[in-house]
Amino acid sequence: MAPGMGWAIALRRREEPLLLIAAGITLAALALAPIVFLGCELAKGGALRHAAQALSAHRTWGLFLSSFGLASAVTVLSLAVGLPLGLLLGRADVPLRRVALWLHAFPLFVPPFLLALGWFHLFGRGGLVGSDLGARILFSAPGAVIVLALALAPIATSLAAVALQGVDPTLEEAALLVAGPRRAATWILLPLIRPAVALAALIVFSLAFSELGVPMFLRVAVYPGMVFSRLGGADYAPGEAFALALPLFAVAVGLLVFERRVAGRRSFAVLGARSREVPELHLGRWRPAATVFVTAAALLPLAPIAALAARAARGGGFAELPRWIGTSAWNSLLDALIAGTLVLALAVVIGHAAARRRRFGVGLDALAVLAFVTPASVLGVGLIATWNRPSLQAVYGTSAIVALAFAARYGAVGLRTTAVSFSQGSEHYEEAAAIAGARFFRRLGRILVPLHGRGLAAAWLLAVVFCLRDLETAVLLYPAGQEPLTVRIFTLEANGPESVVAALSCVHVAMTAAVLVAGSVLLFRRKA
Repeated sequence: MAPGMGWAIALRRREEPLLLIAAGITLAALALAPIVFLGCELAKGGALRHAAQALSAHRTWGLFLSSFGLASAVTVLSLAVGLPLGLLLGRADVPLRRVALWLHAFPLFVPPFLLALGWFHLFGRGGLVGSDLGARILFSAPGAVIVLALALAPIATSLAAVALQGVDPTLEEAALLVAGPRRAATWILLPLIRPAVALAALIVFSLAFSELGVPMFLRVAVYPGMVFSRLGGADYAPGEAFALALPLFAVAVGLLVFERRVAGRRSFAVLGARSREVPELHLGRWRPAATVFVTAAALLPLAPIAALAARAARGGGFAELPRWIGTSAWNSLLDALIAGTLVLALAVVIGHAAARRRRFGVGLDALAVLAFVTPASVLGVGLIATWNRPSLQAVYGTSAIVALAFAARYGAVGLRTTAVSFSQGSEHYEEAAAIAGARFFRRLGRILVPLHGRGLAAAWLLAVVFCLRDLETAVLLYPAGQEPLTVRIFTLEANGPESVVAALSCVHVAMTAAVLVAGSVLLFRRKA
């Protein structure tokens, strides 16, 4: 045998580990390198002195604790709304459950600060039902908590509804023999979906703690806003920004430990869709009250979107769109599509390894989760430290940096969805193909991708819509003249015409809805 053929055969036998190593290096370059370079920046010159000054101020820690408390309150309120609603929409005999779930979940994919803007047009002093009292409540810490909880509660609702489909119905039936539906739900169903509850709490807290747009719009000081002001505001001081990012990174590590210990390996099962039918939980005399609660939960989050449309139409904002929108909508869509495609490419390889419990794959899954729970301001500061160099301006000076940042932050969304899809499929097809001599690339293209096409498409769609809704990452990194639509709206909120800002917000909502509808049509038409 020729030496060249021996190398070719050896490479074919090692296709899977080599491909996993390549995907791991790419993910590390996106998600780990910014953290490493952030540490390097802190080690330079007087950066440590700036760090000590920034972190020794009482206001710094007061603001940090305030932001931590705000995120905790949002998490508690989101779970208080989302868990009972998930129980009703996942198992109870309320009418139009699927429609209600779609309506309730849609605002999750809209940037929260757009919803805050919509609530302003409802309850602000000049709003449709505005008053001084409504404005005071809205522009306060409790107002920010309520706005964010309404925006993020669909996470708890959706995870609870999906997890309840996997509960053994015999346990519920046994409980109903001696107790009513309320006690069966409280003492049997909810305790059985603890991993879903933990995962929902983790995601809600991460997004709330990173949120920048809602608190800034509602004039509520938060810790990520302090970091942002050191990078993009009048208080420009990158050394302090690097230092202020450290406590946020410590929170991210704590969240990762929480996820590993509480949800961990069971998170794949939490997110997995179930195909078998489960019996409905008959509510009896509680059904009318439950129906009212479900209807309110489905329609209330749509109220700020309706208020935005009314404000835009009333002020002629839609007619002014061509003069104000520029290329921002296209920039948003292009960045999201590129990032979603990159996330999917990494997720196919790493998600397969994580689903099959490969050690390296599990470690990369943890890295992706760390990047997701890391506040956007920390990731943004690290990316600036990594890519803002003369030799890398071809990336940092273009919208490519935004797409790479999106892929780093939301890689876990696509990876987990892909891993769920792979974990639900039988390994026997792969094993049979491997025994027959099919190398990994062939098994991937002929077996894994066709069998799990719907799950992979769902992973891509979720990654795209999460990138579309992002403000906190993009606002730190977008190049001049190439801002996404979220940034364009955010920068116009303070001084732009209200009707135009409302119209731009409606464009973003419509673009998100179009992506979701198109993706859903393809998903449900495609055979799994």
